[in-house]
Amino acid sequence: AEFRGTDRAAVARASEVYQEAIDAVQEHLATTHPIRLGMALSRAVFSYEILNLKPEACNIARKAFDDGLKELDEIPEEHYKDSTQILQMLRDHLTQWTSAVE
Repeated sequence: AEFRGTDRAAVARASEVYQEAIDAVQEHLATTHPIRLGMALSRAVFSYEILNLKPEACNIARKAFDDGLKELDEIPEEHYKDSTQILQMLRDHLTQWTSAVE
């Protein structure tokens, strides 16, 4: 995508804010927490669709999925449904993105 003037500034600022949010959730939330998983999904889609950084998007999604899957048995009952649905979305995006590259 092409960005002009303020669009570039907005995208750059959004990227900075994403990184700040990701740093915060990684420090304070478990890898299976739905907010942490949702942030990773959102950042991956932003990287793929807006920044056109497809390998980075796949890396973000893959890491969040793999880390979450490792601790699947540790998901608290109150987060289980949300966390597993977001893990499924991460997997679906990875499948779609990697098949588009091939």
